[in-house]
Amino acid sequence: MTTDTRRRVKLYALNADRQWDDRGTGHVTSNYVDRVKGVSLLVHAENDGSMLLESKIHPDTIYHKQQDTLIVWSEGDNFDLALSFQEKAGCDEIWEKICQVQGKDPSVEITQDVVEESEDERFEELSDSAPPIELPPCELSRLEDISEVIANGLTSQIRKDKLAQAIESENYIKKLLNLFHMCEDLENHEGLHYLYEIFKNIFLLNKNALFEIMFAEDTIFDVVGCLEYDPTGNPPKQHRQYLKQLAKFREAIPIRNSDLLAKIHQTYRVQYIQDIVLPTPSVFEDNMLNTLSSFIFFNKVEIVTLIQEDEKFLDDLFTLLTDPNTSDAKRRDIILFLKEFCNFAQYLQPQSKETFYKTLISLGILPALEITLAINDKKTKAASIDILTTIVEYSPSIVRDYTLQQYNNSDTDEDQTLINIAIEQMLSDSEPELGGAVQLMGVLRILLDPENMLSSVNKSEKSDFLNFFYKHSIQTLIAPLLLNTLSEKPANEEYHTVQLLGLVLELLSFCVEHHTYHIKNCIINKDLLRRILVLMKSTHTFLVLGALRFLRKIIALKDEFYNRHIVKSNLFAPVVDAFVRNNGRYNLLESAILELFEFIKIEDIKSLYTYFVENFGKIFDDVQYVQTFKTLKNKYDQQQDRLKEKEKGNLDSVPSILRNSNRYRRDQRQLDEEEEIWFNEEEDFAETNKAGSPELDTSLGKIFDKKSSPESSPSATSVNGPKYSSSNSSNTTTSQQQQSPLSSLQTNSTPLNNNNTDINSNSTTTSAAAAEEEESSIHHHPAQQSLLGITLVNSTTATASSIASSSSSSSDSSTTGALAE
Repeated sequence: MTTDTRRRVKLYALNADRQWDDRGTGHVTSNYVDRVKGVSLLVHAENDGSMLLESKIHPDTIYHKQQDTLIVWSEGDNFDLALSFQEKAGCDEIWEKICQVQGKDPSVEITQDVVEESEDERFEELSDSAPPIELPPCELSRLEDISEVIANGLTSQIRKDKLAQAIESENYIKKLLNLFHMCEDLENHEGLHYLYEIFKNIFLLNKNALFEIMFAEDTIFDVVGCLEYDPTGNPPKQHRQYLKQLAKFREAIPIRNSDLLAKIHQTYRVQYIQDIVLPTPSVFEDNMLNTLSSFIFFNKVEIVTLIQEDEKFLDDLFTLLTDPNTSDAKRRDIILFLKEFCNFAQYLQPQSKETFYKTLISLGILPALEITLAINDKKTKAASIDILTTIVEYSPSIVRDYTLQQYNNSDTDEDQTLINIAIEQMLSDSEPELGGAVQLMGVLRILLDPENMLSSVNKSEKSDFLNFFYKHSIQTLIAPLLLNTLSEKPANEEYHTVQLLGLVLELLSFCVEHHTYHIKNCIINKDLLRRILVLMKSTHTFLVLGALRFLRKIIALKDEFYNRHIVKSNLFAPVVDAFVRNNGRYNLLESAILELFEFIKIEDIKSLYTYFVENFGKIFDDVQYVQTFKTLKNKYDQQQDRLKEKEKGNLDSVPSILRNSNRYRRDQRQLDEEEEIWFNEEEDFAETNKAGSPELDTSLGKIFDKKSSPESSPSATSVNGPKYSSSNSSNTTTSQQQQSPLSSLQTNSTPLNNNNTDINSNSTTTSAAAAEEEESSIHHHPAQQSLLGITLVNSTTATASSIASSSSSSSDSSTTGALAE
């Protein structure tokens, strides 16, 4: 047994609702801390070593040791803590250290604090042998005295302890309950009111030993009876009648373990006392009943442990649950039992909780849920959803792995996978408030959250599960949305239907935000964004906002793929229509639309604001109460001015390009993506067909109808400004080393015939003249014609034979053939 194992603890803190919150698992030590000048309990987290707790052991702090592995104490006035040890030995070690610091005997289960309220109390509590409290005789005539003594015993902790010892040692609780029977028989209401005060104050003593006596099978109903007679004047509540007659315990299958059965009954009744019978917590001092909460807490842990140890009971339970012959009523009882079983398991420590869920999975809880989720019974379905939620919140990977196993099993129908059943049940929820649908949407959201997909454990979990979901489940999810948006307006505006569509939109918005190409392919292939924006015409504002929120999530990604889809499909039109229909009303819809365009402005998304201004700018010219649309218009105008200046610069640079460059170059204006792809493909083609290829030379005559004259004069290439900047040409030199792989027909002695026809002769006369002048100034270098391009600038009319004769007549020139880009 190692020290680490002995000192392994779970730290709990009592919250405002008197429930124990799990603050983490770690290892506890007790060391002297200089900063606080005393010995402190230190708990360091086992995962990262961070400090979970640093608590100085004060001499007046009350520490309780319970059930051999639990130490409970109050940190200040309103903060209760508990350390639950994995092993008894570790608890004993820390308890001895606490008692050593406080100077107490480790054999006791509670330390005693010092409360200095008066000189008499200080003298009394510092004494090693404080006198015991003497209780009055337990008689009807002394009920008032008994009530006064017990009330006075609450004034200090030492008196509480002495009073509790006296009550326990004298078997006083059972004597008081005998008086209760007498008072009820005699209808002695005054005596019953005293007994109410007496037992209320006994609860405030906060002693586990007294709770054990009061909550025993033979006393608990009488204790509840005493608490029915509130002296405030209200008529007695019939708590005993409810517990005995109305609250029926249903055994899904017989529980043979009598200890387990008794513990279940006791826990239910004590929980009822805490929640219903006792006065509201505001009546008491803060956290006065923390021991009662601890009593319930550890009872639930013990119940789960006892059930897990009874393997036959669990086997019989799940066999009956999945048996086709089991009645729906019986199946409902079983699933309700399992729901409580899972709720109790939330109190387990992490290691025990992991064992618990592994047990459930091995027994077949997930296949059983496939059956119970589809049962048309509200209680059964609600309990099944609760169980599924509990499992997914604990470990979503359990459900994801099970779903993928179903998918890989060829015998499983696609519609019968657990996740598709959950989607179908969400979409078919008939409850007006859609409680089950909302809960199932939360389950799906956890399952689809890539943040909790264990890439370190299962590297393919994320991709495998998302591939499965978008291939086999997304169609089920969006089916009602597609069905309702077949036309230009929503087909069904019934409130229940649009509520369900709102849930679908919320889940899809989550997918857009957290998934990448999976949801992108779905949106494009199924035209999903356009169909969702049909809902902008709904009469239900919350659904309109949901559709707008979906669009906003897409735009927030700043993905040009999405932006081009929006522009191409004109998907701002429904948003603009909604803005116009809103007619300037100052409401959430208008604010959301304004925020969308404000985001486009701030993030400077050029493709979207260009599309918006060109198509809808005039509609928003009169919107002056915000500057958003004016700023977008200014951005658009500035962008257009920059483009015009760039185009003008390209026109002015044509002569210098012809003068100083060995090749025609593309204009420097920005090419759109399709042009870029085209040029890349053409350049790849040119690279594979080097200059001088006979096949290429021959093909030129087949591609073009060339007409030439042997005495033709040099011709100038016409360039028609930026419009044709995507056509590449080049001037070649007589050196073969300087020849471009791009196509040209070169000859020094006999240039190509100048009888060619310029397609754009009207617009390029000046450019042609300038080019001709330029050609004469470069000593009759061979002219190069751009033969192929986005636009054919000069259609050279030379026949293949004339080209050949021109080539042969030149002894010092090289003839090369290649396609010009």
